[in-house]
Amino acid sequence: MGASFRNTSQILELAGCDLLNISPDLLRDLQNSTAAVDKKLNASNAASALASENISPLKLDESNFRLQLNNDAMATEKLAEGIRNFCIDTEKLEALLAN
Repeated sequence: MGASFRNTSQILELAGCDLLNISPDLLRDLQNSTAAVDKKLNASNAASALASENISPLKLDESNFRLQLNNDAMATEKLAEGIRNFCIDTEKLEALLAN
C-alpha cells in the first residue's frame, strides 16, 4: 500500500501505478513541480525484466506467504498498525457523518 509517502520522489518511483493514496501536501508539491515524470511501472517493462534478468515470480501458497510475512517484523507490525488506524479513522468518519 502506497499510503505512507514521505516525499515526492517516492511517489514518482511508482509512476504508472493506477491507484495511490497521496496526502494533500504531497499532491500540492507534485502539482507545483516541473520535474519530468517517467512512467516506471508498465506491463511491457515487467515482462522484459522477467525475460532478461532471470527474475522468476514467487510461487507461494498461503502457508509460505504467512511465514514470510511473519518473518518480516516491519511488514507485520506496519500492516497491523495500518489496519487498526484505518478502523479508527472509519469510526471517526462515521461519527462525523452521523452529526
